[in-house]
Amino acid sequence: MNAIAPISAGQPQAIVSRFVVPAIRCAGCISKIENGLSSKPGILSARVNFSTKQVAVSHLPEIRDDQLTREIETLGFEAQILADNPLAEEKGSTDRLIRALAVAGFGMMNIMLLSVSVWSGAAGVTRDLFHWLSALIAIPVIAYAGRPFFASAAMALRYGRTNMDVPISIGILLATGLSLYETATGGAHAYFDGAVMLLFFLLAGRVLDGMMRDRAREGIGALLKQAAPGAMVVENDGNTRWVASRDLVPEMQMMVAAGESLAADGVIISGSSSFDCSLMTGESEPQPRSKGDMALAGTLNLSSPVIVRITATGEDTSVSDIARLMDDAGQRRSFYVRVADRAARFYAPAVHSLALLAFVFWMFAGAGWHQSLLIAVAVLIITCPCALGLAVPAAQVVASGALLRKGVMVKDGSALERLAEADYVLFDKTGTLTLGHPIPVNLDALSLTQKQITLALAQASRHPVSKGIRSALLALDIEPAALEEIREVPGEGMSATWGDVNVTLGKPEKSADHLSSQLTVGTEMVVLQLQDEIRPDAAEAIARLQALGLPASIISGDNMRSVSLVSRALGISAQASASPQDKVEAITRLSDSGHNVLMVGDGLNDGPALAAAHVSIAPGSASDVGQQAADAVFTSASLMPVALSIQVARRTMQIVHQNFALAIGYNICAVPLALTGMVTPLIAAIAMSLSSLIVVGNALRLNGAAN
Repeated sequence: MNAIAPISAGQPQAIVSRFVVPAIRCAGCISKIENGLSSKPGILSARVNFSTKQVAVSHLPEIRDDQLTREIETLGFEAQILADNPLAEEKGSTDRLIRALAVAGFGMMNIMLLSVSVWSGAAGVTRDLFHWLSALIAIPVIAYAGRPFFASAAMALRYGRTNMDVPISIGILLATGLSLYETATGGAHAYFDGAVMLLFFLLAGRVLDGMMRDRAREGIGALLKQAAPGAMVVENDGNTRWVASRDLVPEMQMMVAAGESLAADGVIISGSSSFDCSLMTGESEPQPRSKGDMALAGTLNLSSPVIVRITATGEDTSVSDIARLMDDAGQRRSFYVRVADRAARFYAPAVHSLALLAFVFWMFAGAGWHQSLLIAVAVLIITCPCALGLAVPAAQVVASGALLRKGVMVKDGSALERLAEADYVLFDKTGTLTLGHPIPVNLDALSLTQKQITLALAQASRHPVSKGIRSALLALDIEPAALEEIREVPGEGMSATWGDVNVTLGKPEKSADHLSSQLTVGTEMVVLQLQDEIRPDAAEAIARLQALGLPASIISGDNMRSVSLVSRALGISAQASASPQDKVEAITRLSDSGHNVLMVGDGLNDGPALAAAHVSIAPGSASDVGQQAADAVFTSASLMPVALSIQVARRTMQIVHQNFALAIGYNICAVPLALTGMVTPLIAAIAMSLSSLIVVGNALRLNGAAN
């Protein structure tokens, strides 16, 4: 997929191409790709999105996508061009890892059963039979379950490079080869169990990481779905035909019926209506639009058909701009993942060198090639970074489960790390600090007849105020009056006749303290006052956050009057009438001043801000885009889960630090034993597995962190 990107004056316009690179595993991979591509002539920059495993390359127009694909492959990574779908990714990669894990687990259990007899003293023909049976199980299991490692290692080696999968693959293949040799020559030891056990624990770590990562990849998809898949285009002869979004071009005229979303940006040339513009503004009230006004892709036409002359389509629409903001904001990596991966970057050459030195040393010491090779294999296996690889994902999964039981769904494992680092909170207003549903507060001012007329008018409208009035009246078991000629005037309200009397539920007007809606029955007028309720414990939650060292403020697309009401009630500062770009810029300013911003929002317009923030949370009532863009979602009406998430995240990072210490301590103790020849490949695999189990066991202590 290509997009135009501006560059400095005097240079030709740059093109941004995007690629899927499934084999991105660590900071070493990211560094190789970004530095390797940036050094090529004609390539201006390269950025890796670790969550989606995509690479965005800014380059001069004369460089083709297929050339860039070959450049990425020469760096040791298979790349696929993103076509029309900017969200395309490696489909089913986690499913394939789960299948490989299941096969490795099945093989490991069966081979271990056979190995028990050998460990118990079986000898001669019996031992040889069990070794052959183990080989029959292990070889197909290793061939299938080891493919993720073998394919990645082969790609790297093909271009004379290395990665973490190279020593892992060498260790597995050497252990398998030595085991086959021992089996064929009637030797006393075979290490099929160790090789398969190694695969199982390596795959377990990648499955945990993959499952958490998959939850973080759907935000932009939900956003782009807000735009319609196509539109009814008006021809010159007045006839209409359906045209898919990708085939729409500027200057076409599209007819947008009531209840339809717009497929492109444009200017209204005929008709007037009210539109749900919360995608762009976050304002819950529908906005009137008439001839000459802009209508944007993704906004919903609520009341009357209009004809719109298209001005922008596809990637040029406002909704695509928001999607790009979210994607650009997602080009970041968390600190602890970077530290772990930076250490892992040196893993492959260090382990290769260590194993080679061990082999050479023992050969010169007279141990023979067989024993020297066994020691080298033991070094490769015992230094396998399983415990290090599980240190973060195991803690993240357990903590995420604990929060889930408290009504908080964490979608991205690294979000816990970033939650622990947050030191400033920005809240959206409508639907976040408030419940997002305006309700009437003076229904007692209406007589029973007026309530019945009001219900009949309100239930014929999709306006949020009408919905709030309708819900409140239905809760009182009010029956609607029989009205005739009910109609809605965009931006004005509902009108009808009740017998011979004209009745209206008028245009909401701003009063000093509340939204208001005027009911008129003949010459009688009653003003209904409404308010959007603040979440019941919002003040307590903000106080808890401040006690945790996180000051808070409001940034909202709503008008200043409604925002100031909430701001005063909660005692925090606020910024009103903020566009999606304004919110991103506010977060950028805070970040530049040294803050790690937690964004809590729910609206479609909050998507870029949720993605741009250091970490983000959305309520369960949020739009699909808000929920998908956020790192976590809380489902209760309470705001307290936001503070609880911070507390659990900080406890999680303490466990992660302990896990790192355990993993490093294991290597400090185990590697010297392997180098001195005191560890066989089987014992190395068992030791590696025990270190992984200790790390997982320590992570399980987080089960009670949310209590």
